Amino acid sequence: MHNQTITIRELTAPNDIARFWEELYAYDQRDLFPDFDEEDRAYFMSQEYRSAIEALHSRETDPLHYLFFQQDGRDIGFTSIVGYLSEDGKFFILEFCVFPEFRGNGTGRACAAALLDWGRQRGAVYFELSANTERRQRFWKSVGFLPNGVDEWGMPLLLLPPEERLPFTVEILENPEDKDLGWQLQKLENSFLAEIGEEALDDEKKTRLARAVRERRITFFLARRGYRAVGMCSVSPCFSTFACTETGVFDDFFVEPVFRRQGAAGLLAGAAQDWCRKQGFASLTVGCSAGDVGMYRALGFETELGTMLACGL
Repeated sequence: MHNQTITIRELTAPNDIARFWEELYAYDQRDLFPDFDEEDRAYFMSQEYRSAIEALHSRETDPLHYLFFQQDGRDIGFTSIVGYLSEDGKFFILEFCVFPEFRGNGTGRACAAALLDWGRQRGAVYFELSANTERRQRFWKSVGFLPNGVDEWGMPLLLLPPEERLPFTVEILENPEDKDLGWQLQKLENSFLAEIGEEALDDEKKTRLARAVRERRITFFLARRGYRAVGMCSVSPCFSTFACTETGVFDDFFVEPVFRRQGAAGLLAGAAQDWCRKQGFASLTVGCSAGDVGMYRALGFETELGTMLACGL
């Protein structure tokens, strides 16, 4: 890559912001929409979507920023980014485009490096984005981002990890409509489903899941790194005629890939087991594949109960 100096210009004037939207619509039509279905195309061209983005831009806390990349005094691309400094220092990259005539020779990576520096100067601790195409995923992996599950709508996520390791805490999700944790549960659940090859939650399933949590038919434990929920597990009660009391079924065990091997899994399993003891449950069981037996043994699931089978209904 030849030497490139990329600068960033933040857009505040109405005419600059209007041009941002013009360039975004052109980018969508040219680069993104061939990979989108008709419903997604309609949404991203809608006033509803634009109003949502404009509301993020105009809010006082954690606003969205419209930015142009410049080289030699010329605008060569654009991006939009939201910094969640009031939460945990995450900066989420929404849009990123280098204009076609300036692509090649590492310009995209130079723009990405400039954007990351811009964010760090403003307090960014780590960066995240969604990437629905292999091409976009390859690009962001090339600058250090790692695959990290999916979002609450099932869109693949990539994350540039924070440098500092922080301790995890575990808490029970009491309210599935909690403004901070409800959507994070949906994101973790979709990531868990994607990892085992299942479809993301649709609106009906999200509603049924929230109802089950409210009615205490399932209890979720969330591992948190400060604000961010990075892992989860669940316990569902089941009456046992052997013990003539409640037993628990352990499920939904997932830790975001970037935060694995840092102790969150053990904290989650331990919290679920302690909670079951306090509830007077006779046992806590888990169904798992042969490849996961060793992991679950290490987490305290030591008693073999034969082979679990299921009948689809």
